Amino acid sequence: MTINIKQCNLEDLRTLQKISYETFNETFKDQNSPENMNAYLERAFNLKQLEKELSHIHSQFFFGYFNNEVAGYLKVNINDAQSEEMDDESLEIERIYIKSKFQKHGIGKYLLNQAMEIAMERNKKKIWLGVWEKNENAIAFYKKMGFVQTGDHSFYMGEEEQIDFILTKTLI
Repeated sequence: MTINIKQCNLEDLRTLQKISYETFNETFKDQNSPENMNAYLERAFNLKQLEKELSHIHSQFFFGYFNNEVAGYLKVNINDAQSEEMDDESLEIERIYIKSKFQKHGIGKYLLNQAMEIAMERNKKKIWLGVWEKNENAIAFYKKMGFVQTGDHSFYMGEEEQIDFILTKTLI
């Protein structure tokens, strides 16, 4: 078993789009209407939107590979790229998405460690993320990794308002 990480660039745009659709759909399609899923997928993962995110100076994407196959990815944000207004001492993990067939193989932990390394290199004191209140597996994983709930915010899946818990981990 080999896990590797590679930073994404604009040449990876179509692969990023494919894995974004696949992982988001696998994780959330059973709890959401097809209309809301399609509306969200088209808005969040169209090529123009992903290109904009990949090009943002304060965002970074990383593919996680399992035995040389793209198994998932990580997106981190600092400063004005964060999806919520946070202080300059924070790094946001906006996405850790893992294909279902690769879950429970340590890839999420590997990507989370990558995010913590980036945060420490940039002298950030905490990392935070939003996770859907009904995504019990992800919540359990993050709590096991030392995150605590510090708030919540609204997340829109199509027209439907959902609640994401804000989970935070202090690094120093």
